Amino acid sequence: MNLREAKVEDIPQIQVVRNAVKENTLSDPSLVTNQDCEDFITKRGKGWVFEIDNSIIGFSIVDLIDNNIWALFVHPDYEKNGIGKQLHDIMIDWYFSKTKETIWLGTAPGTRAEAFYRKAGWTEIGIHGMGEIKFEMLFEKWLAIRV
Repeated sequence: MNLREAKVEDIPQIQVVRNAVKENTLSDPSLVTNQDCEDFITKRGKGWVFEIDNSIIGFSIVDLIDNNIWALFVHPDYEKNGIGKQLHDIMIDWYFSKTKETIWLGTAPGTRAEAFYRKAGWTEIGIHGMGEIKFEMLFEKWLAIRV
């Protein structure tokens, strides 16, 4: 098992994980291109991958420009093993090491992701996009959680 920073060469496996999920699926997988992934991990922010036997089974990507979580996904075969939490925590620690700006995310209501973010301490602040729940995390709150 290995948690490390994402590289451009990881994008094909990242896309496999992104398209394997059962919740928060893309209606059109072409909506998130390889170029989008590259931009987010090299120009807009940073990403991390979790590997088992040299296969990526989870990833997270944070966006410093729009101050949000762009992606956090774990392959369905590896859910409920703490991988998402590790990817989440390293991403949020890094984000707040770069800025103290409040970070936000959107996720579909009634999903495991919604429950995950609530358990991780995120605060619901409204609706985003096409009916997603919008959550935010304040720097001060993250510091209190991480102590």
